[in-house]
Amino acid sequence: MNDQESALNATIGTSSVANGTSETSDVANATFRAPVLIEGARPYGEGEPVDLLVVDGVIAEIGDLDAPEGVEVIRARGQVLLPGFVDLHTHLREPGREDAETIASGSAAAALGGYTAVFAMANTSPVADNQVIVEHVWRRGREVGLVDVHPVGAVTVGLAGEKLAELGTMAGSAAGVRMFSDDGHCVADPLIMRRALEYSTALNVVIAQHAEEPALTAGAQAHEGERAARLGYSGWPASAEEAIVARDCLLAEYAKARLHVCHVSSAGTVDVLEWAKPRADGRVSAEVTPHHLVLTDERLATYDPINKVNPPLRTDADVERMRGALAEGVIDCVATDHAPHPAQDKDCEWAVAKPGMLGLQTALSIVVRTMVEPGLLDWRGVARVMSERPAEIAGLPDQGRPIEPGEPANLVLVDPEAEWTVRGAELASIAANTPYEGMRLPAAVTATLLRGRITAGAGRKH
Repeated sequence: MNDQESALNATIGTSSVANGTSETSDVANATFRAPVLIEGARPYGEGEPVDLLVVDGVIAEIGDLDAPEGVEVIRARGQVLLPGFVDLHTHLREPGREDAETIASGSAAAALGGYTAVFAMANTSPVADNQVIVEHVWRRGREVGLVDVHPVGAVTVGLAGEKLAELGTMAGSAAGVRMFSDDGHCVADPLIMRRALEYSTALNVVIAQHAEEPALTAGAQAHEGERAARLGYSGWPASAEEAIVARDCLLAEYAKARLHVCHVSSAGTVDVLEWAKPRADGRVSAEVTPHHLVLTDERLATYDPINKVNPPLRTDADVERMRGALAEGVIDCVATDHAPHPAQDKDCEWAVAKPGMLGLQTALSIVVRTMVEPGLLDWRGVARVMSERPAEIAGLPDQGRPIEPGEPANLVLVDPEAEWTVRGAELASIAANTPYEGMRLPAAVTATLLRGRITAGAGRKH
């Protein structure tokens, strides 16, 4: 049992949910949910502890409450209660790369990380560029039932950047796709991107761009700078990101479309966003990953492909700018870019290794380490960047809601005093490619509730 599991074990008052239900039972949408009483929680880490009664998936009462007969009890002991987290950028790998992750394993990791909704990127095999694939992902997420899984549709057919995918069909499908992205590839052709943005306005959907000018990054292996040059890595210039973001902000302004910038990594991109967002009337948003808040290209010296990611780890100055921009709201939210890879794709030479790293179970701890401990965010700020803003960007009416009576009980309980040691082999993902192996991290999720059902607690999924 690791430290995170110990914190979870200390929280759940009874074990009636511990054995859970089948992964194919559509539990997230069941009509019956046992009442839950959360004893002694501090919403947003503020004030004296209070009790919350959850009935039929909704917060029924808040105050000094007695436990009704038959209620499931969570003893919070003054821990912080937040709205469940929403991740706009997750790679669940199913269909096609179930050796790295499945919707079941990724959902378990998400629930253990405090998430109640995740957006599954389209770079699967086959690509999620049509109604059949997005509905498969959506239905499989419902069957597993640990988090709301929202499929992201591809912008272009096969992620090839040449022909628009069936955006309207995917938006109108049972999956109700609200976000489209070729993530892993940039929609580099400005005419294709313009058409996608124009089309998106009629559908009221978001186009999320992986900002990377491919002509500037061909063969690139790491951030272009002094460290890469000294160690012999071919460079990925920050301008490759900045140029696409500037272009797309102008195109979005012209089309009056909603643009979301994925995984901002460059201080220069923040400059572009500071210029563009006031002109966009709220239609431009941006995310930063946890790893771009804490890791730098100093890690290149290890030659360990665990640190290979796209966009690459950049400089100390870039990291500091990411933190400041997130605190100020120039960058709207944190998104994990959770990217599992099997061992053979990481235990190899850097040049042939796949980019990406795990993030779902460590995201909160990294945000606490980089943003809360230095005083850049309080717990309400954490709720804003990990729950409220991503829910607003994606148009999820039942996520990121206030902790008040009558609101959906999508909640996460956090022990701010806990510490835990990251062990990739103990995480819920099939892959183990975490860059934080062996690190002691602050804060632990002790319970997650999806519409009033405990989906994580006692150290395991339910």
